[in-house]
Amino acid sequence: MTLDEATQAMKSLFDGKDSGIGRTLKLNFGNDGVVFIDAKSAPNSVSNEDGEADTTLVITLENFGRLRSGELQGQQAFMTGELQVEGDLMGAMAFGTYTSQ
Repeated sequence: MTLDEATQAMKSLFDGKDSGIGRTLKLNFGNDGVVFIDAKSAPNSVSNEDGEADTTLVITLENFGRLRSGELQGQQAFMTGELQVEGDLMGAMAFGTYTSQ
């Protein structure tokens, strides 16, 4: 998965919608870049701007692709260190619930 593919996937879920999450979320892919989701404002917006977020998920693009395809489960990724959460853990749980619908 590329950064553009990850961004487009998040835009299809969040951009212009009201997810009800009420938080800012950042997907931090390390040197590959970030996807910033403003799910505090309605409508929600998605960009590649790096900003402070309530919840940051640190994951590789490869593992994010595996999460999106269902090959990797979020809880499993968290427990094995393939996914790290910084900040508000409830934001990570809300993100996982919303994106798995």
